[in-house]
Amino acid sequence: MTECPCGSGSAFEQCCGPFLEGAPAPTPEALMRSRFTAFVRGDLDHIENTHASDVKDGFNRSAAESTANSVEWVSLEILNTAEGGTNDDAGTVEFAARFRQNGELMVHHERSNFRREEGRWAYVDGKMNPKGEPRRVEKVGRNEPCPCGSGKKYKKCCAA
Repeated sequence: MTECPCGSGSAFEQCCGPFLEGAPAPTPEALMRSRFTAFVRGDLDHIENTHASDVKDGFNRSAAESTANSVEWVSLEILNTAEGGTNDDAGTVEFAARFRQNGELMVHHERSNFRREEGRWAYVDGKMNPKGEPRRVEKVGRNEPCPCGSGKKYKKCCAA
């Protein structure tokens, strides 16, 4: 048995193998992992078949084949998931897929959207290099209590 390329640590036969053979993935994350594995193995049928019905026509097989033939997929890291549970009809998976192209190590960072269609999860679209929520900084006045919880005024504590 070989380890699954998706990085789960499980054997391919127990991890992504059944999904590449047509079994429905139980979560968007499992589908994302199987899609990565399909790219690694050059199984473009799986990639095409797991697109949502309204975006399937936009799948560019020749571009996917060109990508599959020009890169060496190195690893997949799931950064975040949202929704996508047994009672959900939509979910997102943020991931970083590392690959080598022309000898250079690169990263494909994407937040992918999935939805359930006829009981099966399907890839809808993705946003490359998604930005997180902007950081909010709360201004503390000199004479206000210090936010560190010391009980001292800010000017006599952390601002000193």
